[in-house]
Amino acid sequence: MKTWAYIITTLLCVILLTSFIVEIRWGFFGHRRINRLAVFTLSPAMMPLYKTSIEFLTEHAVDADKRRYAVKDEAPRHFIDLDRWYKNGVLQCPHQYDEALSLYTDFLPAEATSSESLFGRRSVESIGKEKYLIPEGIKHRDTNLLVELKKFRHFISNILIPISNREDKVILKGKLINDALNKKIAKEELTYIWIDTFSIHGILPYQLPDRYKKLVQAFSNKDRKSILRLSADIGHYIGDAHVPLHTTSNYNGQKTNQMGLHAFWESRIPELFADNEYDFVVGKAQYINNINTYIWDVVLKSHSYVDSVLLIEKRLSLSYPSDQQYCFDERSGTMVRTQCEAYAKAYQQALKGMVEFRMRDAVVSVGSVWYSAWIDAGQPNLFNVAKSKEPEQDPGDLEMDKAYKGGTIIGRPEN
Repeated sequence: MKTWAYIITTLLCVILLTSFIVEIRWGFFGHRRINRLAVFTLSPAMMPLYKTSIEFLTEHAVDADKRRYAVKDEAPRHFIDLDRWYKNGVLQCPHQYDEALSLYTDFLPAEATSSESLFGRRSVESIGKEKYLIPEGIKHRDTNLLVELKKFRHFISNILIPISNREDKVILKGKLINDALNKKIAKEELTYIWIDTFSIHGILPYQLPDRYKKLVQAFSNKDRKSILRLSADIGHYIGDAHVPLHTTSNYNGQKTNQMGLHAFWESRIPELFADNEYDFVVGKAQYINNINTYIWDVVLKSHSYVDSVLLIEKRLSLSYPSDQQYCFDERSGTMVRTQCEAYAKAYQQALKGMVEFRMRDAVVSVGSVWYSAWIDAGQPNLFNVAKSKEPEQDPGDLEMDKAYKGGTIIGRPEN
């Protein structure tokens, strides 16, 4: 009897694990479709390259997700937990990455004898013509005791981030910290570890402007391989920015007993209804004046839908027959547990087209970012670029695919 119980338990675990893996892969449908459709929003002058490379842009739309299985810093690029940074209804999250890190990162002595951080909780205030970091609880504004924000931002951008991109830990001598900030903040005989407690909560809107600059440069250099790979990746991140659940710490309904909601909204519904019910006539790409402002507008709009995404599904789950919410479907010869089609239809109707609208907006947004980068690069002639050799597979692609097929995400999973 115990043997049968063990066998049944094992089989159920296998089925649930398999359904989890397949659910993640279903998310590829939306990203591929968005990149593909974005090509048709472009200026005719861009078509010689983008139209002839449409299969590449479609297939590589999911590279960024695959990298989550191989690159330790990839996961935070796909989301931002905005709910963590609101205080009294006001977003306490600067739109510039180095400024955000100035507020929410710190240094701890590497020696085990002390755990006191250098800065603690702090805010930014203007004193005269300069902005300073103000430690919590300080009663006076003696600038001899405070650190200028611009110096801290320069320190982060030019020293800390480059080191963090090369090494697992950023470890600095106290003297280097003092010299960089021109203040006696650290004990010069000690060594300090930089603690980044900000980026783990997502950096989606922060990393896109940097990718955009690289795409502009690739256009300027007429570098076909870089243009297409950067375009594919940017398309993925823009797609993520349009998903409400990529902007909240309750990203999979795990805090509200709605586990699986992420794949339900982002994957199951589009796969069932996008081809036959969604209208993807979205118009032409438009020039974006400020990419940083634009991506923050996209993310904040997505965040405005979070409560609806959660509350509508919660109400529906309580009113809909529980035995009709989940079904087993065959996928590539494997039975997987997922939301029943009728239940998905009911959720889509209750959302009043939200998934379709966000997907439509994502299509034109991706096209607009590609188009704007081309404009900012001086509108280079892409006809000759298109005639160059199709990008060869990068040496890292095989390793990335191998890691992806292993099924273990580094960092926070989405589903």
